[in-house]
Amino acid sequence: MAGGSILVTGGAGYIGSHVVLQLRERGERVIVLDDLSRGFRQAVRDTPLTIGNVGDREVVSNLLRSHAVDTVMHFAAYTIVPESVREPLKYYGNNTCATRSLLQSCAEHGVKHFVFSSTAAVYGTPTAEICDENSPTAPINPYGTSKLMSEWTLRDLSAASDLRYAALRYFNVAGSDTRGRIGQSTPNATLLIKVACEHVVGKRPHLCIFGTDYPTPDGTGVRDYIHVEDLATAHLASLDHLRRGGASTVMNVGYGHGYSVREVLDSVARVSGRKLVIREEPRRAGDPSTLVAKAQRIRDLTGWQPRLDDLDTIVSNSLAWERKLLQEPW
Repeated sequence: MAGGSILVTGGAGYIGSHVVLQLRERGERVIVLDDLSRGFRQAVRDTPLTIGNVGDREVVSNLLRSHAVDTVMHFAAYTIVPESVREPLKYYGNNTCATRSLLQSCAEHGVKHFVFSSTAAVYGTPTAEICDENSPTAPINPYGTSKLMSEWTLRDLSAASDLRYAALRYFNVAGSDTRGRIGQSTPNATLLIKVACEHVVGKRPHLCIFGTDYPTPDGTGVRDYIHVEDLATAHLASLDHLRRGGASTVMNVGYGHGYSVREVLDSVARVSGRKLVIREEPRRAGDPSTLVAKAQRIRDLTGWQPRLDDLDTIVSNSLAWERKLLQEPW
């Protein structure tokens, strides 16, 4: 551990809470800002929490000043692709405009390091099956565009100031804390493994496959699924890179191989021992056919090494969390 306090925006959400947990476990001074619109107070456990919006400059400035924050990890965002297509202004307002406001506060208060939660959705429909960080960015939905615009804002601020950043482009996140302390609890979630595990425990009567005519081996979409604990360690490794004086950078975070929707559902059936009720539906707007990471840069720059690269393990952790939620609802 080194440096001052860390402000984690959206730290009561799915990914942010796992990062907070790992930061606290290694002794970092952490504070969380979350409006709890999609996060959960329980997820931060005993970490200091301020309830507020990341776009509220007065709230943010008070936190940066009073806690001597030198690092911001920014997770606060709306993340549902179909919703972004229906309500684009909601996404540009919350994801892009609020990030710009946050960055202005960071600039005014001398924040040194910024770790940004970005997305593979910035690539849109890839021109190749595997995306590296130099692949063209051409998002096909407002969610991806809102994140890419935030990346540009961060890039330009870094060029004009002393702030250094790491923007992490996630691929498909799944799983939960392997010790069962926290997990994904978002109502009406759209992430496949979460949805499938909810079906297994009886929260959903059936599952839908959206698109069976993609140009993939089995006709269903292919994604690079990464365990949330490995994703969290990538954030800590990125912070360490910046603290060592590393240059600002954009990095993919994924395993470098994909699974189709049908392969994921086969895993869920195998791990749970249940036959799934599946409906086939048309493609959803804004979904590319294949999205897989080339994620060598983060390994080379930070030394990050994932340890949970196994689909059945990811599904097993997700299912264990869903069963826990049946007994202890959030």
